[in-house]
Amino acid sequence: MIIEVMKSKIHRARVTQAELNYVGSITIDEDLIDAANIIPNEKVQIVNNNNGARFETYVIKGERGSGVICLNGAAARLAQVGDVIIIISYAQMTMEEGRNYQPRLIFPDDNNRLIK
Repeated sequence: MIIEVMKSKIHRARVTQAELNYVGSITIDEDLIDAANIIPNEKVQIVNNNNGARFETYVIKGERGSGVICLNGAAARLAQVGDVIIIISYAQMTMEEGRNYQPRLIFPDDNNRLIK
């Protein structure tokens, strides 16, 4: 049996931009996607702590060290600058793999920088 398990999570990132007139996606600082073991074009789920919205999109690599978290296209309607979001990626694996898998959890500061 194959199940879907949380692979990684960027917990409580702050939205820095919302660009409605863009094709779609979420732009994330490259430092955060590297730390979270997420790759460009990977599907992610976004949970908005401010309004309860939950949606899926794909990742675009943002400028390293910029702290950028930008919702693009239709996703820009689901959050405002300053909203706190959780970005979750998932992986498919067997039950046995899932039991032993340790997800990568990232907790950035209020400026979306890695806490050392």
